[in-house]
Parts: sequence; structure tokens; C-alpha cells
Amino acid sequence: MKITIEGASEEFERKLLDLLAEHRHELAVNADTEWTVERAERYLRSLPAGARSFAILVLGSDDGYCDSRVLREEVGKLNGPTVALSRAIPRGVREGWWPEGTRPPISPVYDPDNPSWQKTIGYEMDNANVPIFREAVSRIADSIDAARAAGLLRWEPNSSAMKNYISDPNSIDLEGGSRSEHDEQDEKGQQS
Repeated sequence: MKITIEGASEEFERKLLDLLAEHRHELAVNADTEWTVERAERYLRSLPAGARSFAILVLGSDDGYCDSRVLREEVGKLNGPTVALSRAIPRGVREGWWPEGTRPPISPVYDPDNPSWQKTIGYEMDNANVPIFREAVSRIADSIDAARAAGLLRWEPNSSAMKNYISDPNSIDLEGGSRSEHDEQDEKGQQS
């Protein structure tokens, strides 16, 4: 049996989880941890500007791989964006955006010639996720275009590169959401 529930109240969710916990020995519960366009869009919107630029650079290559050298040239130091990427997954679980066990979409690639010294030579995204995340970037770009047309855009993105569409810190979340206090804390932690 497969059950999908959307829009449930917190009380309903609590009662359902209690029921599942009560019958956990009788049930096999599998959460859908695959990336969808909606999850990918939420993930990208939750990232600070530098981490969004980082993710888009990885997506911009044909095979979902970007060399560390190129990333450093474009975004500077990589420790801030990579920390933000790693914090986005647990934050999404905490916020209920995706289930526990969802794998990070971008992972480091280590130098195979130096296995004992884990030097990152690049970052990659699984080939199956590349079109999903590209569609999410397209949706975000479309929402920015719609905001511009409606006179809601507070900044004018540089049209020469797609990454500038969603890397500006003043971008608008047209779904009515805003950055949570966790996002702001994550970004402050990266700046120090």
C-alpha cells in the first residue's frame, strides 16, 4: 500500500506518526527520498547567494561536474558555499521539505591519485538529478521574469549569465516564503 498525504495539519501528522510508531514492527515504511523539481527549487531557494552560484556552476556543465579550480575562480573560497550546501539537507529535513535520508545533490570528487589525502578536485551532481535541478533553475528564472513584469523586482539581474538570476541576495521568493532564522544563522556562520 502506498499513501501520499499533502496539506495535513500538525495534529493529524502527530497522530499519524504516533500510529506508525505504535505499529512499527508490522510495517515497512519507506520515505521517498528522490529529488523532484519542487524539492530542488526549494533547495536552491534556501541557499545563500554564494552556494546558489556554486550549485549553478556545477549544473552548467554538460555532465554535472565542475572542477574546483573553476569554482574558486567564480565564487572565491569554497568553504562557505560547501558548508551551506551541507547544512541545507538537515535544515530541509527539520523544516519538512524532504524526508530523512535524502542525499545531498552535490558531492565532492576526490583526487584518485592521492586517496590518503582527501583533496577535492571537483564537485558533481548525479546525472539523473541534473535535468531536475536545471528545471528548478528555469522555474526560478521564470519567477524572476514574472516579478520583473509585475514591477516587484527590487534589482536587475545581469542577463549575461543565468547564475546571476538567483545568486543575488535580494531575490524574491514568489511563493510568499522568506528565509528562516536558520538560513540567516547559516549565512552568518559562513561569514565569520
